[in-house]
Amino acid sequence: MLHSFDGADGANPHAGVIQGSHGNFYGTTELGGVNGGGTVFRLTRSGTRTTLYSFCSQPDCADGDYPFGGVIQGSDGNFYGTTYEGGANPAGVANGPGTVFKLTPSGTLTTLYSFCSVLEPATVYCLDGNGPDAGVIQGSDGNFYGTTVNGGAEGEGNVFKLTPSGKLTTLYSFCSQAGCTDGDNPWAGVIQGGDGNFYGATFYGGAFNSGTVFQLTPSGTLTTLHSFCSVSDPDTGHCLDGRNPYAAPIQGSDGNFYGTTGWGGVNDDGNVFKLTPSGELTSLYSFCSAVDPRTYNCLDGQGPLAGVIEGIDGNFYGTTSSGGANPKGVVSDGPGTVFKLTPSGRLTTLHTFCSVFDRRTRACRDGTVPESAPIQSSDGNLYATTLYGGSKDDGTVFKLARGRSDTSR
Repeated sequence: MLHSFDGADGANPHAGVIQGSHGNFYGTTELGGVNGGGTVFRLTRSGTRTTLYSFCSQPDCADGDYPFGGVIQGSDGNFYGTTYEGGANPAGVANGPGTVFKLTPSGTLTTLYSFCSVLEPATVYCLDGNGPDAGVIQGSDGNFYGTTVNGGAEGEGNVFKLTPSGKLTTLYSFCSQAGCTDGDNPWAGVIQGGDGNFYGATFYGGAFNSGTVFQLTPSGTLTTLHSFCSVSDPDTGHCLDGRNPYAAPIQGSDGNFYGTTGWGGVNDDGNVFKLTPSGELTSLYSFCSAVDPRTYNCLDGQGPLAGVIEGIDGNFYGTTSSGGANPKGVVSDGPGTVFKLTPSGRLTTLHTFCSVFDRRTRACRDGTVPESAPIQSSDGNLYATTLYGGSKDDGTVFKLARGRSDTSR
């Protein structure tokens, strides 16, 4: 473990970390900090933490509140991200609809955009979006692209483009098709594929209301590549191809897309899938394929809310938010895992969390509930966050040495 958050320096990192151009790690905590509204932090490889910014430092949290998504480092060296709430409040909208921000390496914040700047009076929908849960990416054109969970013309979320100067364009509003067959509520952000188009996932909607994977052209034409739950088990009703993806897919070195669903699969505990650019889906692994007969915990993990990354060895790495073997005295669905998956679908559990349990404080010292995908650093090791655990149970940043493993399946 590199760092254990204590509330004052941040709490509950929902997103993962990035490695900046100088080798340090950068990320966000959705809570904690001076004002309780979350932070942006810097962490050296040796574990020295610096809080770069504490949100809700301005009246009415005009600078943003609750940064659920992580940050990216832009081509100009500054950091860019979103806050789920806060920003300039229009009349009739409570809590603030969220922001996109720029942060210099020294910690000076600029709010580039406050959502709900365009309010539909009849429906009270924020036409420009409301509640960005994921962060942004910088496209090949230098602009920033992201999603909002809510808002848009139908109130079910959108995909937006934002110039570095803060001009926003809505590229697509979800639920524009009857029955929301085009998807709705994109909790995930987007990636830019090798063809220049954008790819992402919606949590709901699609032909079976179990989420989608979509392609969006830079001009805003959407194609649904896959609607989840298109293959179901007639006996259990489980969506064998998965359901409700929470994270965006990645594009692998082979040109295919790889991602996770938080639920569905053979056991309805989530899966990892491969999707061709033409929309042909293959389930690579269904979680909870190994069960502890005593506790009924899913030893191989369950509930992969984060996506996966492709490692330098060609394998895929990710986390599950629950499952794994529980230490003695801990009663739960399991503290979560880090896994490796070969392209052919063989899974290795690299780490089960709560392997270091403080019986006095009842805290998992090595962390618990990882909801972020790891990154592979320049040193070859994996780095990510856990939502809870650590010395104060406010979450951690951890390092996992490459090659460490517990079990294979």
